Amino acid sequence: MKLAVVGATGLVGGEILKVLEERNLPITELIPVASERSVGQEITFKGNKFKVVSIDTAIAMQPEIAIFSAGGSTSLEQAPKFAAVGTTVIDNSSAWRMDVTKKLVVPEINAHTLTKEDKIIANPNCSTIQMVLALNPLHLKYKIKRVVVSTYQSVTGTGKKAVDQMMNERNGIDGAMAYPYKIDLNVIPHIDVFLENGYTKEEMKMVHETKKIMMDDTITVSPTAVRIPVMGGHSESVNVEFANEYDLEEVKKILANTSGLILVDDVKNLQYPMPKDAHGKDEVLVGRLRRDETQPKTLNMWIVADNLRKGAATNAIQIAEYLIAHKLVDVNAKLALA
Repeated sequence: MKLAVVGATGLVGGEILKVLEERNLPITELIPVASERSVGQEITFKGNKFKVVSIDTAIAMQPEIAIFSAGGSTSLEQAPKFAAVGTTVIDNSSAWRMDVTKKLVVPEINAHTLTKEDKIIANPNCSTIQMVLALNPLHLKYKIKRVVVSTYQSVTGTGKKAVDQMMNERNGIDGAMAYPYKIDLNVIPHIDVFLENGYTKEEMKMVHETKKIMMDDTITVSPTAVRIPVMGGHSESVNVEFANEYDLEEVKKILANTSGLILVDDVKNLQYPMPKDAHGKDEVLVGRLRRDETQPKTLNMWIVADNLRKGAATNAIQIAEYLIAHKLVDVNAKLALA
């Protein structure tokens, strides 16, 4: 099986390569792809050296799967070209997420909707993925009416420039700014561009993507997305109103038994999810479960995940694993790359 990683030299691209190594997909040929200025560079994968190639070269090689993490404009232009030669594209940008002809997939929730005809598959926004993974099993049991969410998002969600900005500020170094303000020792309630309704694009992604992934347009979402000076994971404070009454102990059992989740909810021993504990993990951590005492049938929860892994790379690779396992891509190779 030939697998291309488009945007292989970026922050998420590097994480995709790392997770691919760990999960040992049956890859016989890795095709790292990046912009023209990176063509010819070498990357190491499973002890072997691979040269970065251009998009045109990668398309000509007709990989079975291409995982994109190269921005929306690149995805819009290039993903259809891969699809035209039979490649299944898993795209990490926002380009295809709300396209009604494309599936928006969190494998634990809706991978069963995928078919061989799905040649461009959208990977959801990082903050949406971790939230819906915790919400979906509760929705199936109690039916969610309304969600109020505030995010506390890592600088790694912006990219290397933002990480450099924060570390430069910590070390008293002048450098390029990824944000309009200082991020170290600060909190910026602004992620992506502001829209006419006063919400940001990041916030509205959570509104629309939640409905699409959970396949229920009746769920309402009221979001506030915030950038904080942290590396390693996104955190979310989530208030969930159900149509039906719930039992708190039953909620804990449901979440503890949900694939991809780890329940960390022992406040007596100061055990609750934190970004430093989510860093490097594929699972989403859930805790601080408590009843909202101001209105009925409402739950408060705290959700944390590594935004570069489950929020991006791992989710995309889990989609690839599902495609392979269910023979939705043609894979002849039986042995992983040595």
